Amino acid sequence: MTEENKIRNVIILGSGPAGLTSAIYTGRARLNPLVIAGATFGGQLMTTTLVENFPGFAKGIQGPELMQAMIDQAKNQGAEFVFSNATKVDFSEDIKKVWVGDTEYQAHSVILAVGSRARTMGITGEQEFWAKGVSTCATCDGAFFRDKVVSIIGGGDSAMEEAMFLTKFASKVYLIHRRDEFRASKAMQERVLKNDKIEVLWNTQPVEVIGDTKVTKLKLENTQDKSTSELEVDGMFLAIGHIPNTEFLQGQVELDEQGYVVPHGQTGTSVDGVFVAGELIDKKYKQAIVTAGMGCMAAMDAEKWFAEKE
Repeated sequence: MTEENKIRNVIILGSGPAGLTSAIYTGRARLNPLVIAGATFGGQLMTTTLVENFPGFAKGIQGPELMQAMIDQAKNQGAEFVFSNATKVDFSEDIKKVWVGDTEYQAHSVILAVGSRARTMGITGEQEFWAKGVSTCATCDGAFFRDKVVSIIGGGDSAMEEAMFLTKFASKVYLIHRRDEFRASKAMQERVLKNDKIEVLWNTQPVEVIGDTKVTKLKLENTQDKSTSELEVDGMFLAIGHIPNTEFLQGQVELDEQGYVVPHGQTGTSVDGVFVAGELIDKKYKQAIVTAGMGCMAAMDAEKWFAEKE
């Protein structure tokens, strides 16, 4: 039987904590899931070093090691993997279609778990020092900067929250914002501006990350007079938003103005038999354990959906 005419029970798009947890649960439910894992599989944890806040690992675990363990666990429960990107979908009929290049896969149901990607600045040195002082998650990496000097880029609530969190570890936190006022709520602004460890650099943006084996300083530009300066820091945290990976889902499920999937109920979508988990709907927490839990929920909802169809 070719891939084109084999109708599967469930296809899972994505292989981060949400997708892999969905695969484990649907596998245990004997739904024989097919996981379209992506060419770069494992989600954002594949670019993370030590993960200390995922339950069950007293001394922490390397991000790639954790994701590989979850893939192996899903395979042990009967999940099948395709390590390529989904390029197109068609959810207009009862049998859902997913394409990987020219290969078409069909299923009765689909779980969307392709996640989001952190918005980056695209400046020199940003990718070179990724996970070597450049991060997008203070909750994940803040503890590595105990008694260090760090910077956080942004002006919204998430930037304020991460700046406050970093003060638990860092000796000094520079909050760098390209405008002369924050977008964050007044309450969050007041907390930040009253904190002695935080210094705000207004009308400023980084234009280069500088270092040797890790970040040592930032080259900054004044957004008004274009003058430049250098700031010695041990780390740069980006808090300028996330982009959901939903470009290929346009017109197939309901999306909001930011591109996130609009949930119907807990994990349902606007299309019957299509479920969603993880950062496609989570705008707030952005944590592996949260998305894993949502992957469990989507899988259980899909299993219940199947039971009601029979």
